[in-house]
Amino acid sequence: MTRNEEVPVDKVFVVLQPRLFAVAYRMLGTVSDAEDIVQDAYLRWRRVDPETVRDTTGYLIRIVTRLCLDHLRASKAVRETYPGEWLPEPLVTEDPTERLDRDVSIALLMALERLSPLERAAFLLHDVFDQSYDELAETLKRSQSSCRQLVSRARKHVDQAKPRTKIAREHGENLATAFFRAAKSGDTNGLAEVLAQDVQLHSDGGGKVIATLNPIYGQDKVIRFFAGLARKPSAQQRVDWVTCRLNGQPSIISRDPKGFVQAISLNVEADQITAIYMVRNPDKTRHLEALLT
Repeated sequence: MTRNEEVPVDKVFVVLQPRLFAVAYRMLGTVSDAEDIVQDAYLRWRRVDPETVRDTTGYLIRIVTRLCLDHLRASKAVRETYPGEWLPEPLVTEDPTERLDRDVSIALLMALERLSPLERAAFLLHDVFDQSYDELAETLKRSQSSCRQLVSRARKHVDQAKPRTKIAREHGENLATAFFRAAKSGDTNGLAEVLAQDVQLHSDGGGKVIATLNPIYGQDKVIRFFAGLARKPSAQQRVDWVTCRLNGQPSIISRDPKGFVQAISLNVEADQITAIYMVRNPDKTRHLEALLT
């Protein structure tokens, strides 16, 4: 979007807000922080004379990107000392036209998390949001040659995390339902039917609730994990749950009698679950509670 003198400043920002959020969420992996970054960008935009801005979209993406880089640098120590495995904050993507129109799977976000902040920004802006190397150099304040190297290094890590297939919504819901019922009841045969042999289980409790500190690999170990949970007395209590789509993947949001909310997202390949992402950190699931009412 280039500057248009007839369009009010606020309306220009509203039109671009979904794209700005998409940049910030992929950079940070958290909904609340991304929303804060976009709000900060709006306040800065209000102080700018639009007459001086030739390319509004590029200008605002640069603001958001630099704010995200500052945030990542400031939170580096927190990320490095995070208890257990870090998973992105789940994002509801029920409407395919809403806020994020390209891949935002948890596997991709986890791959981005392993990149340096500059590599992450370079990859996202160039490969996802189609910025030229000239624009990228201006945004990151690096040479075009340096930006090409950043993108190249990032691609090597990210390409392996991209989902290979898409799953129909109804089929995803059916698979998620079958998995959840089998996991809650400890039905080992039911779990074996839906879990791939090389399935992975990732869990994020943020040090605030019980969660596995390290991933669990392989069908047998994952089945034993859920069978063990099903044998606990608390597993017999009634649980409110609903299927939905989080980060574009079939998912289940559940709430136990104590009010604790958990989000489980599933990566599916060839009609089997290849990865399970359990977000239990209450700071990351609080915004999902409304879906259970």
